[in-house]
Amino acid sequence: MSANDSDDRRMSLEKGPVESVEESSVKPELAYGGEDTLPPPPDLTPEQVKALYRKIDLRLMPILTLMYLCSFLDRGNIGNAKLQGLTTQLDLTGNKYNIALTMYFVPYCLFECPANLVLKKFRPSRWLPGITLVWGVIMTLMGLVKNYPQLVGTRICLGVAEAGLFPGVVYYLTLWYPRHMIQYRVGIFFGGATLAGAFSGLLAFCISFMSGTAGLLGWSWIFIIEGMATVVVGFISFFFLVDFPHTAKFLTPEERAYVVHRKKYDNSSVGEEEHFEIRHLGETLLDWQVWLHILIYMSIIAPLYGISLFLPSIINGFGFTTAISQLLTVPPYVFATITLLIWAIWSDKIKTRYPFVLAGLVFNLVGFIINIVDAPIGAKYFGTFLIVAGSYAGFPGVVAWLGNNLAGHYKRGVGMALHIGIGNFGGAIASNIYRTQDAPRYVLGHGIELMFVGIGFIVVPITVIAYKRINEKRDALVKQIEETGEPRYTPEQLRRMGDRAPDFRYTL
Repeated sequence: MSANDSDDRRMSLEKGPVESVEESSVKPELAYGGEDTLPPPPDLTPEQVKALYRKIDLRLMPILTLMYLCSFLDRGNIGNAKLQGLTTQLDLTGNKYNIALTMYFVPYCLFECPANLVLKKFRPSRWLPGITLVWGVIMTLMGLVKNYPQLVGTRICLGVAEAGLFPGVVYYLTLWYPRHMIQYRVGIFFGGATLAGAFSGLLAFCISFMSGTAGLLGWSWIFIIEGMATVVVGFISFFFLVDFPHTAKFLTPEERAYVVHRKKYDNSSVGEEEHFEIRHLGETLLDWQVWLHILIYMSIIAPLYGISLFLPSIINGFGFTTAISQLLTVPPYVFATITLLIWAIWSDKIKTRYPFVLAGLVFNLVGFIINIVDAPIGAKYFGTFLIVAGSYAGFPGVVAWLGNNLAGHYKRGVGMALHIGIGNFGGAIASNIYRTQDAPRYVLGHGIELMFVGIGFIVVPITVIAYKRINEKRDALVKQIEETGEPRYTPEQLRRMGDRAPDFRYTL
């Protein structure tokens, strides 16, 4: 039973006569101020609703996708730079290269939650473009580093600067779209990361011909050119991003009212709590689903970062030249982009997440098994298609799933930041498991990735079973309330309960 279809339950859960939302004596709390100036929400036909959200999509999604394309391109292009003389010129012997990768993830994970908390204070239309400009400058300067300590220092700064983008955008999208429209948008946005993998190999191949220009090797030009492109995107994004639905000037007052009302009453008939209280932090930290979803996140993100950072080296280990290896990284990402969009549309249509997460785990399982055994080169290359597609196409479902099941703007913001921040330590682990001495088969790396996949196969069914049981208990409770008339809750009580309210149903 959907949480959106809760009008009948509300009649039994609220005290006293049932009133419409507009007539109720309980005035909905305002999300970010200014919503009380909006007109009453209009009644729109399904065609008008589609046209409205298409209008929002055209304004928000292209620039957000482009920003994340730059983000993933800049954090992952070090894998391409490795083949263009980075390790040789900077003397990255032993595990120095892996340490440089790891040092990106430490600040990236630590700063994600604080970044989400300050998103509202600094306004999305300034915060998100601002950090894009900052990491673009850092990426450009990385092309000028002369030694290992400088490389590590710039990777740390890059992690700090990029930390606010992904959790900030995902949280930002939850302010605009109902929960069963989220995965498609997260899929489009995250599609930028998938396309970045394809562009990275293609750009690295083209930029390799600049090696020696101005006395710089190819790896320097990879960082400089891609960093300068990010600076341009960051500057442009200042003119495209808007803050919140109720302040969006590209929408009419009636359209703003509809978006605000539909989002506010998406998860409950009495709306979501909007004012921050310290209890939101405690409730989030003690919420069982957040910690299970962190494990699910790590089961996908570790293979994702492992393959994105080391795919050029893995393919190079098949016996191809550096240039051909860069080009061969492109087709797996093209396949992954197509898979990602199909799964995202399908998932939102059936309003279910876990089958697509499981499908991603299955792809990873088969792909890593093919690569860990002594299979022919053609089979191993096919396995990389499965790994890239399984990781990238399965990821939006992981993020949207938890976002669907946390009620309240602040709890959702904190919970998703913890989810992504702690979960990304899986990327730090993945940065250290593909060691130079294990080339070309990388048995240790593939084996540890299979361990993460196994964790996902255990935790996903546990989470689904828990959700189903809680939903069944709430159905029984609502039935009991309808039959006996007791207990009754006020709209304020239900709003404070959030996703623990009897009329809230978890998305599977």
